[in-house]
Amino acid sequence: MQRRAFLKQAALAAAGSAALAAPVYAQDAPTIAWRLASSFPNESPTLLAGAEDVARYVAEVTDGRFTIDIFPAGDLVESGQVLDAVQHRVVECGHTASTRYFDIDPALCFDAGVPFGLNTRQMNAWMLQGEGLALTRVLFDKYNILNFPCGYTGAQMGGWFRGEIKNVDDLRGLKIKAGGFARHVLARLGATPVDVPVSESYAALEQGTVDAVAWIGPYDDENLALHKVARNYYFPGWWAGTLQLSLYVNQDAYDELPKPYQSALALACRMATGNMIAKYDAGNPDALRRLVSRGAQLKAFPKPVLQACYEASMAAYKEMSAKDPMFKKLYDSMTAFRDKEVPWFRVAEGSFDNLLATLGQPAA
Repeated sequence: MQRRAFLKQAALAAAGSAALAAPVYAQDAPTIAWRLASSFPNESPTLLAGAEDVARYVAEVTDGRFTIDIFPAGDLVESGQVLDAVQHRVVECGHTASTRYFDIDPALCFDAGVPFGLNTRQMNAWMLQGEGLALTRVLFDKYNILNFPCGYTGAQMGGWFRGEIKNVDDLRGLKIKAGGFARHVLARLGATPVDVPVSESYAALEQGTVDAVAWIGPYDDENLALHKVARNYYFPGWWAGTLQLSLYVNQDAYDELPKPYQSALALACRMATGNMIAKYDAGNPDALRRLVSRGAQLKAFPKPVLQACYEASMAAYKEMSAKDPMFKKLYDSMTAFRDKEVPWFRVAEGSFDNLLATLGQPAA
């Protein structure tokens, strides 16, 4: 009888402790509401979902005390104004791709993806286990921004073209919707980069305002129905082996967060990154099959065209490195990491992928 009484009292004491413990944390934890400006419109749901994942996660782990309201591109600031909005604390944070700010500072592109650079796995490794994150944070410090990797698209397609690209001369005079570093390289090859909102890309192709549109890949492109007005779907998107998205956080706002909230934000970005990679890897294969069944003509850029793009990119790297020591430091670090990684990927990842692609096929 005494034993049962003791156990009952112990159970009640434990329950009481648990009941008291939760309110103690709740009383001490502040209620914080942030605003997030996204560079991505509602027409790009997979990209926009990265910010939604971050907001959901931090709210859940802080029991709703740290909330982030999301504003798609154009709702609060335009897609290309996120850097400025976060820097000046118009918003506390933003979700964007640093390629958008090439004209402000070309070195920012190393936070996102550059021509003939790293693939998704390599970029993730360079950022988290190499020098990538440390170096880009030095770069962002002058903007009073703390950057967090927050999503990857994987390797992208080369875009939708109204006409065929048979040689590099076919790029001359071509009006192409492209962004960031790609614009610069395409211009060197005689193309005319054009900036139109993604929501207007269908009409721009249909009306001949642009001759080609480079966006993301099948999973996103399918929603734009560009195959109806430009059937030639080229690959690969040589301007980036992947596109890394980033969460920009105003440094002052971040410093004001309690340490647990800071940790929640960092972990939320990791979670959002994993989700986005999975969505693209799972969604792209089926989306590509659907596009081809609807008339899209899948075509590889000819090797001489890719060679010309490579040479133009190398010339650009050389010029920019000579002008900007920080650009050179990032470029040297990235290329050293890439040149170490590529042989390993050829031995392991590449050979395994090729094996699976060829098993069961008749011998040549």
